[in-house]
Amino acid sequence: MFSSGVDASQDLSGTVLIPTRFVWPHGGRRVFLTGSFTRWSDHLPMSPMEDCPTAFQAICNLTPGLHEYKFFVDGEWRHDENQRYVSGNYGIVNTLFLTGEPDPIPSIVSLGTPGSRDNMDVDNETFRRMVTVSGGSVHETALRLSEADIELSRHQISIFLSTNTSYDLLPDSGKVIALDVNLPVKQAFHILYEQGIPVAPLWDFYKGQFVGMLSPLDFILILRELGSRGSNLTEEELETHTISAWKLGKRQRYGQLDAHGRPIESHLVHVGPYDTLKDVAIKILRNEVATVPIIHSSSPDGLFPQLLHLASLSGILRCICRHFRHSSSSLPILQQPICNIPLGSWVPKVGEANRRPLAMLRPNASLGSALSLLVQACVSSIPIVDDNDSLLDTYSRSDITALAKDRAYAQMHLDEMTIHQAMQLGQDVNPPQGFSSGQRCQMCLRSDSLLKVMERLSVPGARRVIIVEAGSKRVEGIISLSDLFKFLLG
Repeated sequence: MFSSGVDASQDLSGTVLIPTRFVWPHGGRRVFLTGSFTRWSDHLPMSPMEDCPTAFQAICNLTPGLHEYKFFVDGEWRHDENQRYVSGNYGIVNTLFLTGEPDPIPSIVSLGTPGSRDNMDVDNETFRRMVTVSGGSVHETALRLSEADIELSRHQISIFLSTNTSYDLLPDSGKVIALDVNLPVKQAFHILYEQGIPVAPLWDFYKGQFVGMLSPLDFILILRELGSRGSNLTEEELETHTISAWKLGKRQRYGQLDAHGRPIESHLVHVGPYDTLKDVAIKILRNEVATVPIIHSSSPDGLFPQLLHLASLSGILRCICRHFRHSSSSLPILQQPICNIPLGSWVPKVGEANRRPLAMLRPNASLGSALSLLVQACVSSIPIVDDNDSLLDTYSRSDITALAKDRAYAQMHLDEMTIHQAMQLGQDVNPPQGFSSGQRCQMCLRSDSLLKVMERLSVPGARRVIIVEAGSKRVEGIISLSDLFKFLLG
């Protein structure tokens, strides 16, 4: 396509040519580039980049104007979702508009490294910028964030959340599983694992109402009880130990006591179908819970309650993303890079003594230390990193339910099993319905937009997004669902 004897800035006819670097940062074995500048007939081979072998590049001399292009990756047509794209005669294609005659080679996509694991997906480092070419130079105009933009965006989101109700969270079809409080604990956790659900509401037949929730935290506390020398709970007792008995013992040991030393019974945090999404989000944040059941009763006294669904912040976030995805201009902060937004927890920089370090663990740490950190730090998952703090995986509270498979918890000691072994144990068994490896670890780059972070957090099962450095995947920060909603709600 390009003659080697032609000057890089013009062709034989004197037309200005602009050297442009194309980068495919999402991995592959063989990657080709084609587009309107090749008349969609020639496939230009792309070469692995020296500093990042999972990224491919090609440099083309392009004339000023509008260009369309696609990538051919391992026999499949692909487009980069992080760059401008349209639907054209050749399907969905990326677009690029060049003007002027720049001196440097403008890169239409900046470098990033995809995760080496299928469940660790990180897109390319997309700098949110406006590039103009004038007088032979490239100018980058960074988007700036103002308090007015933040308040405008918060106002728009508040209006949306206040005018939509819990009914908007109900799926077209699905199932909701509730457990009887008189069910043995061991059987209950087998059901959670087999059904692929992390939590379940508890039904008391004698009271005729829902009285609580069974979650992975309960299983974590039970495993720690079994591993404690002074514990009154034994493995044999799990066969007959009911959920209600466990909940009572939990309140006595971990809950609040009244003036007479008796445990204070906690009430189930729930919402109704007519509660606004804003009220639901605030209730979840204030009570520091992951999910709340949506319960409806046609009786004024609350008799004969119906369990409709389980509401979560990720479900509410999906509604927000779906509503504003095609009208992002009404929310100025959506296209802002997250490094410009006061959001999440970040690794302290040198000299920042007032910032707490992020909770991370090595794969050779004990499972017991991971469970203790999950409870003490009140987090849903912990990044697992290597000696360079590069992200390997995450271990979450919901992973603990995999130990219910074939009574794996009875064949181990928390302080002797490493996190790596525990994760291998979870991968060795076939995941039941509802569990997806794609939900394990959500990653982004500090230059990614807030919208991308929101979409990652809206994935079912996701509770935290790990911010990593491009290339090395060194952990730089963490943004949780609660962090995001506290920011959006002000």
